[in-house]
Amino acid sequence: MSISRLTETDPDYPGVLRLYLKEDAPLSITALGNRKILGYPKLALFCSGRCPQNLIMQTHALLQNLTESNSTVIGGFHSPVEREGLSTLLRGEGPIVVCPARSLVKMRVPKEWRAALEEGRLLVLSFFPDHRHRSDIQMALRRNRFVAALADRIFMPYAAPGSKTEELCKEIVSWGKTLYTVADNANNNLLTLGAAPVTADQDFWPHPVR
Repeated sequence: MSISRLTETDPDYPGVLRLYLKEDAPLSITALGNRKILGYPKLALFCSGRCPQNLIMQTHALLQNLTESNSTVIGGFHSPVEREGLSTLLRGEGPIVVCPARSLVKMRVPKEWRAALEEGRLLVLSFFPDHRHRSDIQMALRRNRFVAALADRIFMPYAAPGSKTEELCKEIVSWGKTLYTVADNANNNLLTLGAAPVTADQDFWPHPVR
């Protein structure tokens, strides 16, 4: 499966990137996998690197329900909670968009992704130059804004107070996008920002494309 490239003049280029990222919108995007997924309603998954154990348990239950809904989930899947979420999603049947904080050129596709790629339910996206083979903190931050801009809704199980992840939440809210978080006192900072609290028995994700 080969890498393809979307430029700003391509009809498949997502206009929401220009809407939310303004001058930071990438001039081109590289893609591996089923590009049709880019047009599906998407829920972004983000979580701070360190997450309270009780929130991890609640998030796991929510992600199990999400997997059964076959909705499309997008993320960088870098933090421990995000990585576990990706593992859960790969065991399901719904579409997934993975956005590494590096170029797709010379990137080894993990064997855990291969079945989903072959089934046409996985799309890997990057906007980084072809020579950027290793990620750093700034690249990860830019990637997260890219993911948030592409998503229709955002699920943030936890964002540590004062963290870069919390700053991203503030930007998401300023964009007018719907932000969800686990209903717990540990998330009072996000609830104060305007995040909607959710519990394991709620369906808050976008309806999947049939």
